[in-house]
Amino acid sequence: MATLLSPRRFTPSLRHLTPSRSKIRARDLSFPFRVTTRSLTQLASSSMSQSTTDSEPNPQNEEKKAGNSDEVLVQYVVLRRDLIDTWPMGSVVTQGCHASVSAIWSHKEDPHTLQYCSPENIDSMHKVTLEVKGEPQILNLSEKLKAGGIAHKLWIEQPENIPTCLATKPYPKSVVALFFKKLKLCK
Repeated sequence: MATLLSPRRFTPSLRHLTPSRSKIRARDLSFPFRVTTRSLTQLASSSMSQSTTDSEPNPQNEEKKAGNSDEVLVQYVVLRRDLIDTWPMGSVVTQGCHASVSAIWSHKEDPHTLQYCSPENIDSMHKVTLEVKGEPQILNLSEKLKAGGIAHKLWIEQPENIPTCLATKPYPKSVVALFFKKLKLCK
């Protein structure tokens, strides 16, 4: 790992991004810090990407993957297009995050949720973000999901009492895909 990382790589500088006439000087934007062997070890152990030990064949891991490969677990998040067009993008994304976390937390004991959030799957979650036209459509979708027995969270922004988005709990894609078939991907 030490051969991949050097102290020079950890001295970020925005020198190439700062215009020459700017009031902020490039030397004020450097953030040097010390890199030690210990910090490199901690970085390697806390990395979200696969470590080299995970790439070695492990029969137990292969059996788990093989058993789950045919049923992809997915969480659907549906946003309102009218809000995307009128609210700041960050606010709309935040609403989707609220609904997603709430749906997962509300069903934290569910076997699909446990599998979706398990250490083996945490770095490979599948979400599909879709859009509906406005408030009547998101309320209608929520009713259809209730009628179909699909657990979800309709996020109501408070204190305005505005239904902004919804998110399902994680489900096998084959179970819920038909409910979302006519919706467009959010772009």
